[in-house]
Amino acid sequence: MTIAIMGAMPEEIAPILEKVGEYKTTSYAGNNYYEAQYKGLNLVIAYSKIGKVFSTLTAATLCEHFGAKKLLFSGVAGAISSDLKVGDLIVATKLAQHDLDITAFGHPFGYVPEGAVFVESDKELNSLAYEVAKEMQKPLQEGVIATGDQFVADEARKNWIGNTFGADALEMEGASVAVVCDALNVPFFILRAISDAADMDASFSFDEFLETSAVQSAAFVMNMVDKLAQK
Repeated sequence: MTIAIMGAMPEEIAPILEKVGEYKTTSYAGNNYYEAQYKGLNLVIAYSKIGKVFSTLTAATLCEHFGAKKLLFSGVAGAISSDLKVGDLIVATKLAQHDLDITAFGHPFGYVPEGAVFVESDKELNSLAYEVAKEMQKPLQEGVIATGDQFVADEARKNWIGNTFGADALEMEGASVAVVCDALNVPFFILRAISDAADMDASFSFDEFLETSAVQSAAFVMNMVDKLAQK
């Protein structure tokens, strides 16, 4: 079985590449994809670059060109919920695009005709994550993640996103990956480690905590891969 592991930035997949060891690099559609054999599984690993357009392209390529049957996303996010602190892990139960706005036509924020405001992640993969968290003795939270092509560093905007979508965290790729996987019937899982509080100090704390948060998220995802290899 081929499993895709995806991040948005090099820092988010570097610990994963280190874990798998040897891999083959394939250049396709303006990006690099890293293929590895790991415990009987075919892994294809990539970082998309930041934003919804690049993450859509990368997710679609992982599924359609490389034949991924499951997709695991590892990365960082900003907290909206006051219950989330730097270093906490959150699993997305569902995702929405907070910057999608055709409300002028009478639709709710995040909705397009023939679409939906929210896309739900795969329940089986989410359940597997809780098994991993228990074995790691690692707290794991779940909630709604909002995605947009904006690095949010404004308290008012953060609060609006939280109130409008019931969102607990925000980032720049998850919902677009969700739309792709949902359309192609590929089960997906989105894990985010909290790197900042998405407030006025976000740019400072993001730089400070990106690497350590990405390492935590990547380690968790690789433990999930270990579980999948046992099935």
